[in-house]
Amino acid sequence: MRVALAQRSALSPHSSAQRLVWFGSGLRIDTGSSRCRPPPFLLFRTTHQPHPGFHEPLGTHEASPHPPLGTTRPNASSTQPSRPTRCAPSVKCTRLPSPSSIFPSLPGLDPASIRKYHPQASHALEHLRDRRIDVVEQTTQGIRGKSVAVFIVLLSTGRIIPLRSSHERVLVPTPRLAPSPRTFHVSSPAMFALTPWRGAPGTQPKTFSQQRNMPRLPVPSLEQTFDKYLKSLSPFLRQLEEQGKLEGSTAEKELAKRKQWISEFLATGGLGPKLQQRLIDVDRTTENNWLDDRWWLQKAYHEWRVPLMVNSNWWLMFTHDKNMPADLAEHSGHDAYPVTGLGSQNWNDAAWGIRRAAWLTSRFLQFKKRLDDEDIMPDSSRAGPFCMHQYTRLYGVTRIPALPHDWNTATPHPAVARHITVIARDNYYELEVVRKDGTLLGIDTLEKALWDIVADAQKGDGAGVGVLSSDNRDTWTKTREHLLSVSPVNRKSINSVEDSLLCLSLDSSVLALSADHPAPAHESTPVWVDALARNCSGAGRGGHNRWFDKALSIVVEPNGRAGIMGEHSPCDALIPSILCDYAAAESCPPPGTNVPAELSSPNESAAWSKLEWAVDESTQKSIQQSEVAALQAAKESDIRTLWYDEYGADWIKKVGKHSPDAYLQMALQLAYAKAHGQQVSTYETASTRLFKHGRTDVIRSFSDEAYEFVRGVREGKDAKTLYALLTAATKSHNTQTRESSTGKGIDRHMTGLRLLLRAEDGETPAVFSDPLFAESQSWRLSTSGLSAGDRFAGTGFGTGYPTESYGINYLAGAQLLKFGIESKHNATTNFARCLVEALRDMRRICEHGGPPPEATQTPKL
Repeated sequence: MRVALAQRSALSPHSSAQRLVWFGSGLRIDTGSSRCRPPPFLLFRTTHQPHPGFHEPLGTHEASPHPPLGTTRPNASSTQPSRPTRCAPSVKCTRLPSPSSIFPSLPGLDPASIRKYHPQASHALEHLRDRRIDVVEQTTQGIRGKSVAVFIVLLSTGRIIPLRSSHERVLVPTPRLAPSPRTFHVSSPAMFALTPWRGAPGTQPKTFSQQRNMPRLPVPSLEQTFDKYLKSLSPFLRQLEEQGKLEGSTAEKELAKRKQWISEFLATGGLGPKLQQRLIDVDRTTENNWLDDRWWLQKAYHEWRVPLMVNSNWWLMFTHDKNMPADLAEHSGHDAYPVTGLGSQNWNDAAWGIRRAAWLTSRFLQFKKRLDDEDIMPDSSRAGPFCMHQYTRLYGVTRIPALPHDWNTATPHPAVARHITVIARDNYYELEVVRKDGTLLGIDTLEKALWDIVADAQKGDGAGVGVLSSDNRDTWTKTREHLLSVSPVNRKSINSVEDSLLCLSLDSSVLALSADHPAPAHESTPVWVDALARNCSGAGRGGHNRWFDKALSIVVEPNGRAGIMGEHSPCDALIPSILCDYAAAESCPPPGTNVPAELSSPNESAAWSKLEWAVDESTQKSIQQSEVAALQAAKESDIRTLWYDEYGADWIKKVGKHSPDAYLQMALQLAYAKAHGQQVSTYETASTRLFKHGRTDVIRSFSDEAYEFVRGVREGKDAKTLYALLTAATKSHNTQTRESSTGKGIDRHMTGLRLLLRAEDGETPAVFSDPLFAESQSWRLSTSGLSAGDRFAGTGFGTGYPTESYGINYLAGAQLLKFGIESKHNATTNFARCLVEALRDMRRICEHGGPPPEATQTPKL
């Protein structure tokens, strides 16, 4: 697809004739480079068939007739003024002669013709094609200060899209094009939730209506990536110098050394440009995304062989349902339900737990039905729509252990399975939840079926086959293969579990904390939250009553406490968190009350069956060994949830005058320094869903500015100085967030370059063999923020490092901040206390060193 803009006088919107159209002088081109005005006229020729001279590179797909990314719909108005944009300095900004004097009547307009008639027009066209310009903005004033009516002309189809107002901003994506970061406004890496359609009935966009229009993830500039990378090394070297660990050298000298390595790597004819060209070729030959199609699942997840439990899987806990019986809510605390062994408490008095399990299952299935019908509003922000592909990986997806790396099941969308897997006391059941006509079973029918399943499970514990999935991936690969070889019965049962829409784990006891579990770091934290977190992670039961490979597992305890566990590779945790928010948005009707009529089917029975397992002596031994390994992993995993209610996101914005996400990242930096006396490489997730099949990139929170702020606090500088340092740190973080979320991050790019090294390239270049390169990517703080999470008691995921490292997920509510903290070997108690101190320190800094609340506006990214 090629894009041109026409003045009304140059092209009639209803004309089928072939005409010359151009960019008028009241328009600017945004390339993401330095500012300058573009050539006033860039000539193109509209045709109903793409001209051979305009063929796209290999792998490009046809343009979609849907409105482009971020484009104001033709029947919508916009009052947002467009902003100055930029043009690459390589475009000669010379006014071209008028169209008629350059192009006489031509039989065709291709690059050769343009070169013949005007070299400057040729240069500009080549720039547009090579740089893959995709963002065009109309300024608020047209030629001679007058508004200009503008049309977008898609040359591949001849379609003309009129714009209603000259004040509308237009973002035009084409295959392989990347939106300019200056046009994006990303408030945080991932702080949004499912939103209702507020337009006229019948006009809501379909869930996947924008997928064909999504731009591709760009291959970033080699120079920009390594400029940013060099800058990111500065705080490490400065800290090492301060600690006296540079052995006679200085941070300045060490940085200069690495600058020289980078210069050699980027030199013309050097290895850097070669690797960049290889990566561009990968991009040209992948269907959706050079990272996701080629490497992401394998390198980020499937080659990692450690157990999924408390390492890769994520977890999320629901708050108590408002209809939870009062006696259960009161007795869901520290020692109300001591656990003496699996099955020590049965389900005889679990009416609320069974009812809530049926309700949550129904809500998850209702979401699936809406997703299948494309009745879920596409996620979007002011930047434009987000890729919805990850939603297709929620249901029916399972990670399959294999050597040398795992795989995910190739589950179609919509998922065709009509059953879920119910696990109770290590017994596995197949429960049909979708009728043959595609309609869902009623909640009362589900509830009755769950009671029947629980009654059957009470006959005795199952063999515990699911514990095998908690083990090291190589071990689980071998035991699974052996299990399949023992009997066809096992293949049938494994297929049922792996093909099911999701798992529902009905735990036979309410997990409680041990007697010596430390008190919460802040008094606002409920005592039951940590117990529920351990249970949802799977660690609380030593791997029992779970199947860790499933993309979604609902966990419900007899008293109705509930949460979710998920395997991370199919989709990032943000997507299922939106599903979970939807599921918890409607309260569960109390037992004994009627459910809504449209969700009821009182005279129907659900089909369910118990899955059988043929367990031989070898498999039984493997289960015992996996159980020992799971208990050890659970013992080493320290999970803690911190609720902090002294202020929340509203105060951070209105009084602190900072972006909540950047502010909380600086709090984590300060907390780590308080706990360990230094700062470390820090990963924050940046969502790249603005691009087709986008997943994540990295925000490197440990920056020069973050280092200065933390050092200032530790040195006891005055409040005004510290506020200025905090402001500089949050602004720097905001810039990184914006760049990493808009395809200009550095870590995924460097990963792609490294993966394309070949044996014939010789020794690994110094820029990659440098120990500091590895250290800068050893994420001792791995962090991620979700939505406000008002319906969530907490979230979490595990760290990948054994000592002095943390996996931290946080929810920035308006009045309440929640942090899920996981570490190995009992380190979270001290970190949580240090985080409380950091949050209080920063409040004092803002109150005593910042401007009055009414003096400035809340900063925006």
